[in-house]
Amino acid sequence: MAQAARRLADLAERVLGAPLPIRLRAWDRSEAGPPGGPVLVVRNRRALRRLLWKPGELGLARAWVAGDLDVEGDLYAALDLLAESIWERGEEPVRRSGLRAALDALRDPGTRAAGRELLRLAGPWTPPAPPPEEARGTSGRLHSLRRDKQAISHHYDVGNAFYELVLGPSMVYSCAYWEPEGTLEDAQRAKLDLVCRKLGLAPGTRLLDVGCGWGSMVLHAAREYGVSAVGITLSEEQAGYARKRIAEAGLTDRVEIRVQDYREISDGPFDAISSIGMAEHVGRDRYAEYAADLYALLRPGGRLLNHQIARRPLRDEEAYQVDEFIDRYVFPDGELAPVGRTVAQLEEAGFEVRDVEALREHYALTLRRWVANLEEHWAEAVRLTSPGRARVWRLYMAASALSFEHNRIGVNQVLAVRTPGSGDPGLPLRTREWRA
Repeated sequence: MAQAARRLADLAERVLGAPLPIRLRAWDRSEAGPPGGPVLVVRNRRALRRLLWKPGELGLARAWVAGDLDVEGDLYAALDLLAESIWERGEEPVRRSGLRAALDALRDPGTRAAGRELLRLAGPWTPPAPPPEEARGTSGRLHSLRRDKQAISHHYDVGNAFYELVLGPSMVYSCAYWEPEGTLEDAQRAKLDLVCRKLGLAPGTRLLDVGCGWGSMVLHAAREYGVSAVGITLSEEQAGYARKRIAEAGLTDRVEIRVQDYREISDGPFDAISSIGMAEHVGRDRYAEYAADLYALLRPGGRLLNHQIARRPLRDEEAYQVDEFIDRYVFPDGELAPVGRTVAQLEEAGFEVRDVEALREHYALTLRRWVANLEEHWAEAVRLTSPGRARVWRLYMAASALSFEHNRIGVNQVLAVRTPGSGDPGLPLRTREWRA
């Protein structure tokens, strides 16, 4: 089939209403599109069949994870070009993706010829099986205890050795806090210390870390601030790793790691609670319960530091849809909310919100370092997991870095207090002094 790339490029232009902004190489080694820059490689016709059977983002995701689609050259530049022409051609506040618009257009008689041409290019009309990395094991009521544990296991029980390659020695899986210069380890240590200072930690403080990951926060708080800490996670692999780190640090008398849901904790109150990169898993229908539960677990005067990714608000919030690639391959059942809604729900639970700090640019820098770590150790990452899993992580982290850089999503630290009846929150008059 000669010149498959030219035929694909013509199809893309007819469907999208504009030339494809990236060079295309097809399985017959033919090329089309603008020279220079990254190249989108369609390795086989199975990629087209995936799109025909699952039009939209899920079909593209399956083709990428399976290796049917690839990018040669700068992945960030390729994603920027494709995002502008395919995913972001709609208008605010509810972006209707160019790809969805294209699929709608295929229903029009005037563009059905493009569909027939794609069918001819795709070859045998057989649905390819989804890649094995796709999450298909979650069951039960959304955000129930059982289903949340399944979702967390899909994302975090990939293997601790894989996370060591990506995250580095800090084993902190949330955005770092950067100086203009410095290493990832320096920036992650600075972030943990920032959280500790905002929470006012001191010897004798009882800290709860919700979604403790591999134990970095509770280790830092116990070692540097002398606290007694409980860390909870739903991941068995994380818990085992964290307990080993705590034992090696000689802190088993002050730090406890539990495999437990925040809804199951019954031994409050705590003086302080940190929730770093966990609330994205809660879900909008459960967020009020999350906020109320954490409020109940704090003593009067206790502080909560909620570190959470946020999306841009929509005029019609009911139109919000979870990203299919993220839902199937990265964070099953994860949901993002605007920071304003997060603040409102914390206040509705009884908290007094005292500070909101945006760290959007910091997460972009962090993700680019994680991508560099993954690419540097690519062969080992593939050996530890699978080629598809490594491809999931490379795409998700690179695309997320661009989303933070372009202000499509953000991340915020919200400091809230269970202010006592006296009205004294126990905070300094100049709260930004915790930066020192």
